[in-house]
Amino acid sequence: MNITIFTDGSSRGNPGPGGWGSLIINGSSVVELGGGGKDTTNNRMELTAVIEGLRKIQNSRFKIQEEAQVQIYTDSSYLINGITKWIKGWKRNGWKRIDWKTKVEHELLNKDLWIDLDEALNKVGTEDVSWKYVGGHVGIAGNERCDEIATGFADGTKVKLYKGSLSNYSNPKILDISHDQEKVKSKKSNSSKHKTKAYSYVSSVSGEIKIHKTWAECEKRVKGSNGAKYKKSLDALDEAEIIEKWRSDLHFTHHL
Repeated sequence: MNITIFTDGSSRGNPGPGGWGSLIINGSSVVELGGGGKDTTNNRMELTAVIEGLRKIQNSRFKIQEEAQVQIYTDSSYLINGITKWIKGWKRNGWKRIDWKTKVEHELLNKDLWIDLDEALNKVGTEDVSWKYVGGHVGIAGNERCDEIATGFADGTKVKLYKGSLSNYSNPKILDISHDQEKVKSKKSNSSKHKTKAYSYVSSVSGEIKIHKTWAECEKRVKGSNGAKYKKSLDALDEAEIIEKWRSDLHFTHHL
């Protein structure tokens, strides 16, 4: 029997008050988990949510059966990229991040939680876990509920967590991962109306990655270059994540 885990994290500032929420469905049973922190980040809450979800199925009646598969749904690309792509390089380098420019080793951001997640996955059996990305705030019931739990804890409000049968749960269709098309349209419309100002632009030409402060500078580098790619970053962390992903992809390609 498969176990489904929805997770989400939230923070009011970076860092700031934060919260996390997990929703576990195992056959006819449902349990909600949640918690928070006073001085944290959204990414730390996203990681905590999935760690606590995995620990729950290891230490309770949700304990995974030998033939079971665990499906994890999250709207965090940072989490999915980290656990499916970047973590191999981090472990190989002793949980260090190598600066792509200077080749200097740096402490890995959220190292403690990445180690905790790696350990939790090993206890479950990594081959038994699949990762599914879902869009946030587009009407997916499990994601919406986890967001409600996470933001509640971040705001310091009282959150009532459910534990019981699926048939008595407030949303018996919690496993439905279809999108609300109207919410998708609204999200796209709002995104086009409120374009976020770029922190920087990152480009890659022939495997060499560079950072640009203006689009004109980035465009000049990539224009006419075969295989070139570029992406806008929204802040320093986003910039680092883009670079980490591209470097990991390049390392993987070179070792095929």
